[in-house]
Amino acid sequence: MTTQTVIRLFADGPPGIGLEKLPIDPADFQTAPTEQTWHVYFEDKALNLAVGIWTTTDMQEPFGPYPGDEFMVVLKGRVEMMNADGTATPVETGQGFGVRNGVPLSWKQTGFLKKAFILMSYDESKAADGQGVFVAPSEADALPLQDAEDQIGGGEQREAAIYKNDTGNMEAGIWESSAFNTDLSPFSVHEFAHIIEGAVTITDQDGNSQRFEAGESLFTPAGTVCSWASDGPVRKFYAIVTP
Repeated sequence: MTTQTVIRLFADGPPGIGLEKLPIDPADFQTAPTEQTWHVYFEDKALNLAVGIWTTTDMQEPFGPYPGDEFMVVLKGRVEMMNADGTATPVETGQGFGVRNGVPLSWKQTGFLKKAFILMSYDESKAADGQGVFVAPSEADALPLQDAEDQIGGGEQREAAIYKNDTGNMEAGIWESSAFNTDLSPFSVHEFAHIIEGAVTITDQDGNSQRFEAGESLFTPAGTVCSWASDGPVRKFYAIVTP
């Protein structure tokens, strides 16, 4: 049995490997990009789940149902998600946002963009109405205090939900804590995280530690045994998927 471990999502791809160029078929776009690249750091084929880094140059996708449930953090650049009513939802560098499967949208890209993502795709996107894009609150916004039984590691935690998919097995939000230190325990879910403020040190069951600071992304597969610690305030985006 393979021991799961926390995966660091290097923004430029794994050292010595980098990001892979994607094939581009102009027929797939309203306006085709000159280049797109990516690296998939983790896949769960049973869930059609992929986690990684993706880049694009100027482009626009055709208007239609979004092909999956996805949570993203814009690492560099800006995107406009064009809605069915003709309005646009802009997302800027440093913001996190979720997109609901099946909602009619068009990704309109002006300039270079790089994102970290967690995507659960489907063989066929169902038609869906209503809100399709969910943008995280400002970093300065106060978050609701979690219930006492949900506090972990001796810290005080606050959380705000951003997004939950229609099937109920994917949700995303923003979470913060004062200094805390958890015991080693297995993760029951897949979790994507992006550190907004502060830093965390994650230690696995073999005693190996990794420190993640503001601006860095990571992924913890379900079943990973680890502990989390921070010696000061920390804030993160998160998206969890239940296997």
